[in-house]
Amino acid sequence: MTSLLEPLAFRDLVHRTPVEDYHRAGETGVLSDDVELLRGIVVTKMPKSPLHELVAQKLPKRLLAQVPNDFEVRRETPLTLRDSAPEPDISVVRGKLDDWATAHPSTAHLVIEVAVTSTALDEGKAEIYAEAGLAEYWLVRPEDRAVDVYREPSSEGFLAKTTLTERDTLRCASILGVGFAMADILPVGL
Repeated sequence: MTSLLEPLAFRDLVHRTPVEDYHRAGETGVLSDDVELLRGIVVTKMPKSPLHELVAQKLPKRLLAQVPNDFEVRRETPLTLRDSAPEPDISVVRGKLDDWATAHPSTAHLVIEVAVTSTALDEGKAEIYAEAGLAEYWLVRPEDRAVDVYREPSSEGFLAKTTLTERDTLRCASILGVGFAMADILPVGL
C-alpha cells in the first residue's frame, strides 16, 4: 500500500481496524470522508483530478442506460468486505436502494476504479475484490487509454486479466447486455 509499510517491522506497528469498528467510527463522525478501509488499514483516498472526474462521470451514464432494473449503479459508496470497506468509483450491485438501509452491500457484479494518480493502489484492490468473490473488476487508466478487465475471482486473486484499448468494446461478462465502446468513456482529444 505504501512504501513505509513494506518493511515487516513497520507493518507490525500498524493498528488494524475491524470493518465493524471502521463503520462505527464513520457513523460517529470520527473519520473524515476522504478515507477507506483496505486490509484493516484506514487509507486516505487520492484527490480526484479533472480527468478522473470526467471518466467517472461518463461511466455511470453508459451503465445506467444498459443495466437491468434489478441492479443499482452506485458511485463512491462503500462495500463491506471481510477486512476492507473500499469505496470504488463505481459499483454495480443487484438489488434496490432500500436493500442497504442498514448495511452496505457485501458483493457486486462489477466494480470500477478510475486510476489517474492511484494506479498502484487500485491494482492492489484487485486482490481484495477477488478474495471477496466480486465477479468483475475494471481498472480504467484514461492516460493510457486502456482498461484492465479482471475476471474469474478466486482466493488467489483474479485468474483472468485482459487489457483493452480505445479501439475495443468493453463488455461486462457478469451482467448480460452491458457493453459500450471504450472511446465513449475516454476524453476526446487527449
